[in-house]
Amino acid sequence: MSAARGNATLAINCDMGESFGLYKMGDDEGMMPHITIANVACGFHASDPTVMAHTVRLAKRHNVRVGAHPSLPDLQGFGRRDMKMRPEELTDCIVYQVGALKGFLRREGMELFHVKPHGSLYGMAAKSPEVAKAVADAAKVFNVPVLGMAGTMHERVYTAEGLEFISEYYADLDYADDGSLIITREHHAVDPKRAAERALRAVREGVAESVNGSEVHVRADCICVHSDTPNAVAVAHAVKAAVAEYLG
Repeated sequence: MSAARGNATLAINCDMGESFGLYKMGDDEGMMPHITIANVACGFHASDPTVMAHTVRLAKRHNVRVGAHPSLPDLQGFGRRDMKMRPEELTDCIVYQVGALKGFLRREGMELFHVKPHGSLYGMAAKSPEVAKAVADAAKVFNVPVLGMAGTMHERVYTAEGLEFISEYYADLDYADDGSLIITREHHAVDPKRAAERALRAVREGVAESVNGSEVHVRADCICVHSDTPNAVAVAHAVKAAVAEYLG
């Protein structure tokens, strides 16, 4: 059984800690009571040392586990633009970011729970065995699970490399007909009730509906809600309540 999923609980994870300097992104304080795992940005697509430190302390206060959310080095594009990098260069890039977050965790007496690539890096790793292997090589340095999508190169490569794999379902993103995520530059508000209903179906049936109405296979070891979705707190609250009621 996945470390993210127990007999009567289902982890809700959130990409967060994405503010930068004076620029605020997402309501991390509002999200923390509704999640169990925080994917904390590590400075290459968002965040800075002070934001990372604050987010780790916030997670500790709410008893939320923390994982690293490394990105391609694309601060201006928020990590949502594809880049070409040599595998060893990409691995080094990820190790650098995860190592920085681990320092803040160590200061607070916390352990690194997982690694979850961000944005385009996540999408590239889902399709490219070479990129997924570069991610896996970095995660193996820290000996932690990796979050990703079932049935993609995430699962195939990470598990082949001996890593624990945690499959996630996205409550606030759309799926294409081939089961891939539609990663947009900006996230738009979603209906919390509809998001909760879709999340429950993913948990119960392992099925999600694509943007064109097709049924695609998913596996929800955990559910993700993005902090930069405009009504993220309402979505997380609805999803958490629906899942808790279903699992009893």
